[in-house]
Amino acid sequence: MVLALSSLSALAWAYLVVMARQMAAGDMTLMGMGAPPAMPGSDMMGAMTTSPLPWSLLTFLLMFIMWSVMMIGMMIPSAAPMILLFARVQRRKLADQAPTTRIAAFTAGYLLIWTSFSLIATGLQRALTELRLLSPMMESTSQFLAVVVLLAAGIYQLTPLKLACLKHCQSPIGFLTSHWKNGTLGSLSMGIEHGMFCLGCCWLLMALLFVGGVMNLIWVAVIATFVLLEKVAPKGQIVGRVGGVLLIAFAGYVAFHP
Repeated sequence: MVLALSSLSALAWAYLVVMARQMAAGDMTLMGMGAPPAMPGSDMMGAMTTSPLPWSLLTFLLMFIMWSVMMIGMMIPSAAPMILLFARVQRRKLADQAPTTRIAAFTAGYLLIWTSFSLIATGLQRALTELRLLSPMMESTSQFLAVVVLLAAGIYQLTPLKLACLKHCQSPIGFLTSHWKNGTLGSLSMGIEHGMFCLGCCWLLMALLFVGGVMNLIWVAVIATFVLLEKVAPKGQIVGRVGGVLLIAFAGYVAFHP
């Protein structure tokens, strides 16, 4: 099971690396976009940064796939303790049966929530791009947008709702004890419930991708690492609160340093 989760996350990151490299070379094929028309002697990457390319249905679909794959790469590591514990319990309960279906159902339920989030994120990215608040390279072009997202994410880190969701994510045993359901459909429901708590914990952290760049893999890795630390570190709640304070401070810095 550990190998399966590790492979799934590694494949997701490999896809993102390939996509980021193609974008850096000016190839927008994996996003369903052709290269923008460039005047003789113009800089191709500069044109892509300043001139939004039109979104087709194919573009939306490929962007949705990109977001879905990114969520797998970012969230599977932090969800692994819960999935592995669920798998261990199912194997003990179903010693004479194959528990694979229930384990897969739980994992699918969890990923269903983040896939739904990916659909919303894709729509938001399209809107922000059309409003020229986000560049075709998926980086914020608006100081106001960056400040608002940073400030909102920082404040949310300090709220009771964030803390409540984080507690569910930090305690796999507590979650399984209080939310256990039997059967394959029960496993799917449990995965969805855990995904909802995880989404409640991390949705604004994912919005930070619009600030540093959706395809800025260093930024993506930093956010994913922070999510992992606040969920699995012994002092995860402190990590979350310190992160909130730092985000608020960073918002202030961005506000006064265009």
